[in-house]
Amino acid sequence: MTSPDRPATSAEDALALAQRAGIHRIALPTPFLVGRVNCYLIEDEPLTLIDTGPNSGKSLDDLERSLAALGHRVEDLELIVVTHQHIDHVGLLEILARRSGAEVAALEALGPYLSEFSRNAAADDEFAQVVMRRHGVPGDLATVLGSLAAAFRAFGSSGHVTHALRDGEDLKLRDRTLQIFHRPGHSPSDTILWDAEREILIAGDHLLARISSNPLVSRPLSGPSEPRPRALLQYMESLQATRELPARLVLPGHGDPVLEHAELIDERLRMHRRRAARVHQILDGAALSAYEIAVRMWGNVAVTQAYLTLSEVLGHLDLLVASEQAVEREADGTSRFQAL
Repeated sequence: MTSPDRPATSAEDALALAQRAGIHRIALPTPFLVGRVNCYLIEDEPLTLIDTGPNSGKSLDDLERSLAALGHRVEDLELIVVTHQHIDHVGLLEILARRSGAEVAALEALGPYLSEFSRNAAADDEFAQVVMRRHGVPGDLATVLGSLAAAFRAFGSSGHVTHALRDGEDLKLRDRTLQIFHRPGHSPSDTILWDAEREILIAGDHLLARISSNPLVSRPLSGPSEPRPRALLQYMESLQATRELPARLVLPGHGDPVLEHAELIDERLRMHRRRAARVHQILDGAALSAYEIAVRMWGNVAVTQAYLTLSEVLGHLDLLVASEQAVEREADGTSRFQAL
């Protein structure tokens, strides 16, 4: 350790500890239910911003005010690091990179995606349409959700990655080294940054304090694949790997810092197993689509947030199939699951 700081016992203590390490949280507004997104300014050489917030005038104004309060401007940024592909984390990328001339660092596989963001986001939406219709979401609802997703693309942004990051390599700043780990699950590109000397982990949306990161069924960065990606199984494997890090403090993409990450991960893993058991009970004696299960579990929420809840259910069904407690069968273009 580089300082004799005592363990943080509250969110305020944790943020103060991060600030003493030269890391400042900048929480920017988003149009999404999750609320504000956390970006992090690292006062080092190069001056580094982790994530950008969504592409909106309000977010840009708030970012500029926050930077000014710390004695900086957008034009002072020298490095922008992207933790993953979701629009609330990359939306201002093009504007900030153009104004500052900063290098842009992101997972190597994410570079082509960001370079043609609009085309790839549209391909993601098409993939989601196929998944929804295959797993029982009514066609009219899938169409409406597709239109909403298309409207939200305006909050995203293209960007040119100038520094490709690879799993396990080091990103060296003047006063610190950040080890890069690819932790897919919530998205295919989830990337975390580990400062082993300070025992601080910048985690993006990989691990959040108050809500469980939804492992979205996502189109792989390499393009469509068969069978469907098993996002929850992948996410649980990623969580197990992160649990082994001796993190003193986790700085997430939304909400408060995480102080006891191993305990939180254990609880998240137990939660997913409990939900899988509940899905197994719902399947008892019935052959149901994932959407039918989601409606039984969440009612109207499964309509208003159909893709989120569908991804959740599919993840737990994948757990059941992997443990040979359920089987997936397709008929007439629709997949249904049955307990074994």
